[in-house]
Amino acid sequence: MKLVRTVLGDTRGRVVLSVVGAYVLWQLWLTVAAPAKVMGEFPANRERVNVLVTLPFAPERYHVQAFQKYGRMAGTTDNGIELRNVKKTDLTAVARPYWVTKVEPLKEGS
Repeated sequence: MKLVRTVLGDTRGRVVLSVVGAYVLWQLWLTVAAPAKVMGEFPANRERVNVLVTLPFAPERYHVQAFQKYGRMAGTTDNGIELRNVKKTDLTAVARPYWVTKVEPLKEGS
């Protein structure tokens, strides 16, 4: 309790607690918002699926590299990245970054 009183009684301590609290809330929001970005019907009988990740801007090299840990890069569109062989259990992880607008099934023949 003495440590808590010391931290709360100091301006720097309150600033550090505020920054840590804001970071935790930001991470919580990303976790809660991610499932809502996964849209469309994915095949129920397949463990791995092909997805189109839509961004609010044209994807850069950084974005492409960030998604390569989840699946094989198949191409890009104006504001999207096509990924193949993504585990269905990783779909929310793919949707988690704040710069992802939605994750949907990749249309066959694309």
